[in-house]
Amino acid sequence: MAEGDNRSTNLLAAETASLEEQLQGWGEVMLMADKVLRWERAWFPPAIMGVVSLVFLIIYYLDPSVLSGVSCFVMFLCLADYLVPILAPRIFGSNKWTTEQQQRFHEICSNLVKTRRRAVGWWKRLFTLKEEKPKMYFMTMIISLAAVAWVGQQVHNLLLTYLIVTSLLLLPGLNQHGIISKYIGMAKREINKLLKQKEKKNE
Repeated sequence: MAEGDNRSTNLLAAETASLEEQLQGWGEVMLMADKVLRWERAWFPPAIMGVVSLVFLIIYYLDPSVLSGVSCFVMFLCLADYLVPILAPRIFGSNKWTTEQQQRFHEICSNLVKTRRRAVGWWKRLFTLKEEKPKMYFMTMIISLAAVAWVGQQVHNLLLTYLIVTSLLLLPGLNQHGIISKYIGMAKREINKLLKQKEKKNE
């Protein structure tokens, strides 16, 4: 058991080190994005919503086709991949890179590796469910996809995408400031109250 844990820890460390090496040119940008997403300043949440809203308003105004939109998005990613490693050191100053920043960069890369592992784990569980319980897999997939299709039919595609992107960008800050756990705790307390009231009525 201990050997398995050590092997898993070593593999995680190796994957994290590899990702750090790949993203070294994006270090300054990732640290700044991390500060924004974790709401280190009070004006970061409205700034996030403002920038996202502006981008989606531009998309709504231009109304590009799917092919044009995908092409522009990929082109933007290619430009960012080429320009960011060149411009970031000049803008942020790599000579000011501190031990604390290096540690935070390591934590970010470690969290990214763990997130990727969770995603792969859920994907493997899905295929395990398909092999072991094909009927349950079939019913779960049909119901889930039907629900998603219904939501997509009721809500405009661009609005739905805007809500999803905004929610994902606000999620780290909500989690960092304990807002999610606060409301989850409130929901649990309300559910427990309802269950207790139901038990009293049954008695």
